[in-house]
Amino acid sequence: MTEITHSMTPPDCLVAMMVAVSASDENLRTTELVTIERIVNHLPVFKGYDQDRIRTMSQVVFDLFAEEDGLDALFGLIRENLPERLNETAYALACDVAAADGELLDNEIRLLEEMRFELNISRLSAAAIERGARARHMS
Repeated sequence: MTEITHSMTPPDCLVAMMVAVSASDENLRTTELVTIERIVNHLPVFKGYDQDRIRTMSQVVFDLFAEEDGLDALFGLIRENLPERLNETAYALACDVAAADGELLDNEIRLLEEMRFELNISRLSAAAIERGARARHMS
């Protein structure tokens, strides 16, 4: 019997996107991890979500990032398991995590651009989402 190793719920997909942007610079910052936990604890889309799944989804992302085409595989899983109506939510949460430490590094910017493309987020929507994230994390 073959076990499905990557069955992901929509909230799992959102967590994976947040972890991916945090891991994109190969340095998971505490502020980013705390932001992910805070988001999962407070947003309605995560109602009833098992906090332990954050660790599981993190490991999925790390395993995929260790593969040559891991980012493409991650986006494939997201496309298969995330309803289109949550695409902007996924991008907004990724932007919040990227902005959490007060600086955007080149790897994070490139990954957000790729996410915007893969999630089919319009330029106007992306600009509004990015501006909102910047405003929420201004010091």
